[in-house]
Amino acid sequence: MTGNGRPGYRDPDVPVAARVRDLLGRMTLMEKVGQVNQRMFGWEAHERVAGPGGTHRLTDAFRAEVAAFDGMGALYGLHRADPWSGVGFADGLTGTDAARIAGEVQEYVRHHTRLGIPVLLAEEAPHGHQALDAPVLPVNLAVGATWDPELYEAAAAGVAAGLRARGAHLALVSALDLLRDARWGRAEECFGEDPYLAGRFTEALVRGMGREGVGVVLKHFAGQGATVGGRNSPATELGARELHEIHLHAVRAGVRAGAAGVMAAYNEFDGLPCVAHAGLLTELLRERWGYDGIVMADGQAVDRLTRLTADPVAAGALALNAGCDLGLWDDCFPRLAEAVSRGLVKEDTLDAAVARVLTLKFRLGLFEQPAGPPPREAPTRLPELSERLARASVTLLEHEGGVLPLSASVRRIAVLGPEADSLVRQLGDYTAPQRPGTGVTVVAGLREGAPAGTEVEYVPGCDLVGGDRSRIAGAAAEAARADVAVVVLGGSSARDVDTDFDGNGAAVVRSGVPASMTCGEGVDLADLTLPDGQLALVEAVGATGVPMVVVLLQGRPHALPDLTSRAAGLAVLSAWYPGPWGGRAVADVLFGRAEPEGRLPVSVPRSGAHLPVFYNAKDHRYRGYADQPATARYPFGHGLSYTTVEYAAPRLSRTRVTPGDPALTCRVRVRNTGERAVRETVQLYLRRLSGGSSWPRVRELRGFTRLDLAPGEEREAVFEVDARTLASVTRALLTAVEPGEVELETGPSSARTRGARLVITPEGAAPVP
Repeated sequence: MTGNGRPGYRDPDVPVAARVRDLLGRMTLMEKVGQVNQRMFGWEAHERVAGPGGTHRLTDAFRAEVAAFDGMGALYGLHRADPWSGVGFADGLTGTDAARIAGEVQEYVRHHTRLGIPVLLAEEAPHGHQALDAPVLPVNLAVGATWDPELYEAAAAGVAAGLRARGAHLALVSALDLLRDARWGRAEECFGEDPYLAGRFTEALVRGMGREGVGVVLKHFAGQGATVGGRNSPATELGARELHEIHLHAVRAGVRAGAAGVMAAYNEFDGLPCVAHAGLLTELLRERWGYDGIVMADGQAVDRLTRLTADPVAAGALALNAGCDLGLWDDCFPRLAEAVSRGLVKEDTLDAAVARVLTLKFRLGLFEQPAGPPPREAPTRLPELSERLARASVTLLEHEGGVLPLSASVRRIAVLGPEADSLVRQLGDYTAPQRPGTGVTVVAGLREGAPAGTEVEYVPGCDLVGGDRSRIAGAAAEAARADVAVVVLGGSSARDVDTDFDGNGAAVVRSGVPASMTCGEGVDLADLTLPDGQLALVEAVGATGVPMVVVLLQGRPHALPDLTSRAAGLAVLSAWYPGPWGGRAVADVLFGRAEPEGRLPVSVPRSGAHLPVFYNAKDHRYRGYADQPATARYPFGHGLSYTTVEYAAPRLSRTRVTPGDPALTCRVRVRNTGERAVRETVQLYLRRLSGGSSWPRVRELRGFTRLDLAPGEEREAVFEVDARTLASVTRALLTAVEPGEVELETGPSSARTRGARLVITPEGAAPVP
């Protein structure tokens, strides 16, 4: 007891470490096991009371779960709503009910368990909170296309404010996966293919949510984006060097920024699933990097270990011994008391995991305010921020004939394609049901934004998938009557009530591609070309000779044919999955009320057979296949604007450095040579010419900045080049500045750079923290 008569763990004036020790010393073995479990689906913890105006109440199943261990470590998805959970507006939590039920969870546990330890409420927040009436953001691939971490940080803070207003504490967000193969159905959850770009957005995510008191659990650690053949499975063929050079940068960035947790990935590394890999979870993450947050398993991941152990008790022990602290829906962690009694795991090891869970609860203030403090910033700005992200993500890939922005002389617009008037196909996977009337489709955005007297006519022309051409002639005839045709193509990750799901919530594709989904978790593609019907529609519209604007709403970069000779004037734009307000964002860019600011966060292949196509491959100077060039259709970092921009050669403040020297500067002058204002994304790359301990990559992104340039204006982009800019991974798999000759390159994309040489003198390699 403290001087005020309260147990030490109840006294907020006592340091967190001492509160944890005090509480841990009071716990039974079963209470400890309860704190490392998260086995209940949160939507099963509440039910709607029957009758008019019925509210919600806690279920008997929830009470039984609390009683099983006299407490609960965490509760997943209390507010989740989607076809997998089966929760919608008829029975889900909305408005004040959501916060009230979260409070009742905490009150019940406080008063019906011996120690009254609060519950961590963990929620999916892949692009906004996956809950009813929670605003939706563009998917991560669209966020990556903005190259604007500051804007994303503000949006992440808005999402966190909404989470806290509903009583939640943890946001589970995909941030660590890199898109190395576009066939993977989870492509949309990645910020892109580049580790530096992903790291910048991961930092922004953690900082933004942390401002509102929400802890971020980063998914997935580590290397899940390197799936073999783009298949959504635990199979990877990662070597240690590829892991360290590509897949760990965003993890370190998130850890430095203060991530509350990381989720161990499903994939294996060197024969061991990540959730059982002590080399990753303990030796690297905790011992080398000093990480003191929690490690959470992915859904049912610990159960999969029984393939190795043939025993669920031993499987739980294997994960705990490796460094996993918190299970998710598995049947193995609940049996950890048996694992202790059988000597498969020491109680001290369990205590360490429990201590990390309790530490997080204390740090987030659960013991003082279990339901959370009032949000410092109301989430009402989130729809505005979502729309700003959508607008900033629109990327102009191709532009011929000056078709954009649409001029005042355009009096009739033909809008075609299966994506033009479907809100759900703009939203992406892991999205809660939306209320009717929420959002703006591309057709609605064009009609809303068109000048007075402009006609906007819509004809789908074809289905999302399949090769049916019965309506294409009619669509081409509509295009021929118009001044410009806007053809909206792409894919869909929209789940519906007819979608089948795996035990962990992934969509199940039984034969071929389902008509409702062409992307999303569990929906991988062998062929990245657009469906036959969509390609036939583009061909028919191009044959009319009418200027054509192709808008791609997509969750992955589809392999595009060469469209440059299909019409008198042509523009191709990618808007990814831009969220509910994406139609307005696209219309603003087409009408010239906004400039196309987006830049590709991923390379666009020429065909599905052209993979891998990421820009930062090892530099073996491959010339390409006999039937295709080695270059991407559109390279990483690419994006056009409505003006022209010239880059001078970069200039360095010093041309020779020694590891450990102070930072130098790299400057490049950029001039807007056109007649419209532009926000130019100036990119900095490192290219190793000689030296180093391992074979170099073609080039690696090491910085970027954005310049606002008026017509005719010239400004200077300035980059600070420090040890982290110059660092590489040594033979010992440590990060250090190695001697040799490098080139610092600047330009508007990874394929359009000019360089300045820098010599790093051989006085030894300087380690980088």
